[in-house]
Amino acid sequence: MSAPSLHQVPDAVRALAEADFGTVAQRFRDAGFVVGLPAKGILTVKGVQPVTRPAVLLSVGVHGDETGPIEMVAHVIEALSRAPAALAVDLMLCVGNVEAIAAGKRFIDADLNRMFKPDRGALAGTAEAARADEMIAATDAFFAGTGPVRWHLDLHTAIRASHYPMFAIVPDLIADHGKQALIDWLGQAAIGAIVMNPKSAGTYSYYSAEHHAAAGSTVELGRVGTLGQNNMAQFVDASAALDALLRGEQAAARTAPHVFKVAQEIVKLSDDFRMGFSRETPNFASLKRGEVIATDGETVYSVFHEEEMVVFPNPDVRVGLRAGLMVVRVN
Repeated sequence: MSAPSLHQVPDAVRALAEADFGTVAQRFRDAGFVVGLPAKGILTVKGVQPVTRPAVLLSVGVHGDETGPIEMVAHVIEALSRAPAALAVDLMLCVGNVEAIAAGKRFIDADLNRMFKPDRGALAGTAEAARADEMIAATDAFFAGTGPVRWHLDLHTAIRASHYPMFAIVPDLIADHGKQALIDWLGQAAIGAIVMNPKSAGTYSYYSAEHHAAAGSTVELGRVGTLGQNNMAQFVDASAALDALLRGEQAAARTAPHVFKVAQEIVKLSDDFRMGFSRETPNFASLKRGEVIATDGETVYSVFHEEEMVVFPNPDVRVGLRAGLMVVRVN
């Protein structure tokens, strides 16, 4: 994807895509909030202590070509900043891969959403590793001293089509109360499916869940699109749910999401890795017992449940990284 043209993009969207918080930050500052800008693309807005408020970390643009959530969040935050007293939470807003957004690319050197772990191997010197360090430091500082109610919504869009256009990955280690509140919110946001993830792949939301007990989730809101050209109608429910969360209100109830658990993780072991199905295969496509998922030299990944569904199949990841998840439905 080429770099986005921003001359016809609404001002609020352009500002967020360019990590320019000037106007929004000033509105919250003028309303008496404690406002911080700990790093480029990161804004914190906290109420005056000692009132303990829920803490919400909201991140977009961790992949630079996933622009829909940037547009959605820009409109939500712009409206809220014009009535700042309605903000009922401590908020951290993070625009992840600012340079990749500017370039219209998914990343500069490597996938930022695999950098939130101590061992980065050969990727330790990448632009994304340095950016992850900035984001981790800001995240640690934001959650330090906050109350027990902590959220992290990391908003993405998927590369490929999906049988569930809106779905989420939720770390299984989240405490039961926070997990249920998160699942309820995801239902309000019209998220059709949730995958309970037992293992970190170095993602931002898993980091917040593991290190700060946040109810974190990687939320996939449709598909990759060009900034300023996304169909905003698809985000109506998610936008309303997000706005309600930030205002301390309850969004309208929706159908509860289907819940899946991870049956197996498909790891790319070598450059001989080959998927057993087409590159156009959508997320949550069904495979039956015995079908080949992928081959990697002498290693063969195959379905061992009666039915498993594939999520995030990507043969182009670097060797050693996850090339897909196989999931089974539990409700």
